[in-house]
Amino acid sequence: MSEGTMQRRAQRADRSFQRAQRDQRPMRRGRLLVAAAALPLALLATACSSDSGSGSDSGSGDAKKASPGVTASPSPTVREAAYDTLPEACDVLSDDILDDLTPEARKAGKEGSSDNLESRASCSWDSLDNNGVKGSQFRWLNVSLLRFESDVTRGAGDELAKEYYDGQIADAGATTGAKNVKTAPAAGIGDEATAVRYDLKKKEGSFKQQTVVARAENVVVTVDYNGAGLAGDKTPDADDLMKDAQRAAKEAVAAVLKANQATGGGAAPSASKSASKSGSASSGSASGSSSGSKSTGGSGTSPKSPVRKS
Repeated sequence: MSEGTMQRRAQRADRSFQRAQRDQRPMRRGRLLVAAAALPLALLATACSSDSGSGSDSGSGDAKKASPGVTASPSPTVREAAYDTLPEACDVLSDDILDDLTPEARKAGKEGSSDNLESRASCSWDSLDNNGVKGSQFRWLNVSLLRFESDVTRGAGDELAKEYYDGQIADAGATTGAKNVKTAPAAGIGDEATAVRYDLKKKEGSFKQQTVVARAENVVVTVDYNGAGLAGDKTPDADDLMKDAQRAAKEAVAAVLKANQATGGGAAPSASKSASKSGSASSGSASGSSSGSKSTGGSGTSPKSPVRKS
């Protein structure tokens, strides 16, 4: 092949290459334009997708905020009652006191009926010192104990006991046939105590009635003590009877404290207590008796005790 032929062929090949290059430029530009146009669309799609995601998250967050979380309501509470048991009612008084108040009584006493001795208990003693034609001296003594438990629907035990305490005082002063009714605070007995006295005329004679109602936190102690001179014997002195009744009430309150110390029951002691520790019944009984109910056991039988107004 001659040099000229080779030169012409090279020139044709160069021209063909240049044409091919010219033909390819628009195609690349078109591709670039298409790519350039597609890029914003892709970015826009990505942005929308991102916005949509964040909006969904935001909406979910708002929904979470809008729908309140389930929170458990706190359980109702009431402070614990100080005392969770009662002593044996017929054991709350010492032999010395019984000898003074009811010298002719059986020391065991007569226990009142109760369906729950840890919440309600009572005991009574009666004494007749018969001096024949010179007459006789009659004494009747009753100790009632009522304990209230704390209840979330009704309140703390000491508050329930307070209501009952107030009712007992009102009942004592409203006894049918009571004359010369006098009411006064009785210091140094439990958290609070009140003494009620009155005269009561009965067919057997003139009775001098003394009632001491004391509250020791969630326990109410009621002491009824009365005396009469029968068959012409002299009527006992009301002041002496009241002193004896208060002695008995103080000893009964101390027995409540002792019984709970022995069992480890009850709440921490209160600084304001004189003879008992501190602290505070389902509906209708002593572990839930309604306030204002009468003291249990023993009262109301002539001539042992005057009848309370119902």
